[in-house]
Amino acid sequence: MHQLQLFTNIQSLVNVRTHNQLLRGAALATLPCIDNAYLLVEDGIIKAFGAMATLQEDMPNLPNNIVDVDGQFILPCWCDSHTHIVFAGSRENEFVDKINGLSYAEIAAKGGGILNSAQKLANTREEELFEAALERIHELSALGTGAIEIKSGYGLTVEAEIKMLRVIKRLQQHTDVIIKATFLGAHTYPLSYKENHQGYVDSIIHEMLPIIKEENLADYIDVFCETGFFSPEETQQICTAALAIGLKPKLHVNQLNSIGGIEVGIANNALSLDHLETLTDHDIALLGQYKGCSTLLPTAAFFLRMPYQPARALINAGAAVTLASDFNPGSSPSGNMNFVTALSCIQMKMLPAEVINAATINGAYAMECESITGSIMIGKRADLIFTKKIPSIDYLFYSFSSNNIDKVMIKGNWVQQPH
Repeated sequence: MHQLQLFTNIQSLVNVRTHNQLLRGAALATLPCIDNAYLLVEDGIIKAFGAMATLQEDMPNLPNNIVDVDGQFILPCWCDSHTHIVFAGSRENEFVDKINGLSYAEIAAKGGGILNSAQKLANTREEELFEAALERIHELSALGTGAIEIKSGYGLTVEAEIKMLRVIKRLQQHTDVIIKATFLGAHTYPLSYKENHQGYVDSIIHEMLPIIKEENLADYIDVFCETGFFSPEETQQICTAALAIGLKPKLHVNQLNSIGGIEVGIANNALSLDHLETLTDHDIALLGQYKGCSTLLPTAAFFLRMPYQPARALINAGAAVTLASDFNPGSSPSGNMNFVTALSCIQMKMLPAEVINAATINGAYAMECESITGSIMIGKRADLIFTKKIPSIDYLFYSFSSNNIDKVMIKGNWVQQPH
């Protein structure tokens, strides 16, 4: 059914662009807006926009469906390019262990951490995983997320990893939210391969990847390149095999240590390098020249009480900084991008304009969906956040614990807000 919607008296239309560009360095602080604006949506696509002063001239024949949003800001939906939202069960017992002073290694030794999630997932039916993840996506879309990347990695066996990826594929078919799938079989070593790392790498390459290729289950490959997990050499082996079947790398690097993961990512033209809590001056210089996205996950640092990523140093070096939630049951049990963006201002000293760009258009680039979402642009999807009546766009991040979202539109359809 043909549908036209005209929104008028918009306080400000935020992140208005005429062409797509991955924003690097100083460009991140440039946020084009139109104050006192209108926006026309046709069949879920942005059709026209401009200043209210030129509306009659631009559009002599007004549509019947006109919505006056006096005092509200409209900005593009958040693009969350790093999550692990297909999981079975929560891990609040480990949360309490951390409060009691146990380290990550001590929790892992008790059977906690990623292996805990893997054990729970192995015992959970695909249907249950799907229903729980779909509910999380509905919740996140009401908070303004319109595109999301989801990783496997809590399977760690051929059967369980493929089960996770099949769930992600089903999710893609049951929501208007844009979903990209990443294969993260190389998340940690399962206990059965504790003394045989190469055996598990071989299982990923020779058992899992062929099924993923045959069933078209993933867009990207990820590896947790970290001390005690996957070395740069093992990361390279996995990337080489994945690239051969068309999976681009999006890698976990430099969360705890700087061991060469950035170099491996750059050598393999990684779409994004994610985490980046622990960076040397040399690493920062490399990321300033790197063509892809440097994805920061501040809520993981917040939850783990780790130092925040050096966002200002990265921006000053010319990096294409991106923000994502890392939503997962162990180290960032929240996918609320409104908190991610506020935390980025408060703790990483990013400007409001920078966090909006990093969490919209740059986030879209980190999932290769920049041509269809991530900014207010003619021909893109109407993936839109309508704020409540707030004094300025900066207020979104200043009032960090308030829900300043009035409503959300994804692909031209209103998202049902939770009661």
